Amino acid sequence: MTTRREEQLRDEALGDIDWATPPEGVTASTFEAPSGPLAVWEAGEAGHPRVVLLAGVTGSKEDFFYIFGELVSRGYHVQSYDLAGQYESHQAGPENLSPPKKHYDYALFTDDLVAYLRQGETPAHLLGYSFAGIVAELVTAEHPELVASLTLLGAPPEPGQSFRGVKRLGAFSTNAPNRVAAALMRWGVVVNVLHVRPGRLRFVKARFAYTRRSSHADIMGLMKWVPDVREELRASGIPIDVAVGEHDLWPTALHAANAEALGARLHVYRTGHSPCEDAPYELSFDLLDLFERSRTAG
Repeated sequence: MTTRREEQLRDEALGDIDWATPPEGVTASTFEAPSGPLAVWEAGEAGHPRVVLLAGVTGSKEDFFYIFGELVSRGYHVQSYDLAGQYESHQAGPENLSPPKKHYDYALFTDDLVAYLRQGETPAHLLGYSFAGIVAELVTAEHPELVASLTLLGAPPEPGQSFRGVKRLGAFSTNAPNRVAAALMRWGVVVNVLHVRPGRLRFVKARFAYTRRSSHADIMGLMKWVPDVREELRASGIPIDVAVGEHDLWPTALHAANAEALGARLHVYRTGHSPCEDAPYELSFDLLDLFERSRTAG
């Protein structure tokens, strides 16, 4: 068993990679969800403890590039899919529902996740990154029998208008039209405000060519109305971790308060909003600890 410091050193040594190419042992496939075809990455042996990793708005399964290998090497069956409307799941949308809808809503995303969880072994360890953390919370609260553990990675820490606590932009977000907020987010990524490496920047720019603008805008609207399910999550008894970067969009104090309300453990990494990219080995260290706690608690 490695130490946390050893994993931190591995994170500090990370270089630039080709994010679009799946890691060794990862296979790509498609899952037919209620909203349409979802692009999936999968690795490890079916029948082993299952882990489902979900990225948020403008994100994708590739955000967990490093984590796949870490968890598979420890005997886990790891899966991830792009949310409806995002990257290679861009064909999935409200027009495919029965009856069709005009907009992406919470029910679309939660129904897709429930369907995906039910097509494999449950309960599964579930991680929701950023907006996908909200989706994961809602599914866990409504269907606790499907979830073995829950990790909220950089997820909005407050219900209601979740952007109100975002550093610097919180006040502006309330009155900004959803499409304008989405455009500003895209602009920030394209001009590389976060100073990501060249390989990462090429990938995220290419990803925007697929992600639906309507999905992005609708999600920005959903994040202004986050349901409060903290009591249900705490009462479920499911082990929960809150994992964030110390330079996250939301102040660490808000994440700490959310963790306390959930009865969760808080982990803070020396990164920004994306520990899965910048501290994947230390994050995997904590995920494995959470999974073990879940096993012994069960």
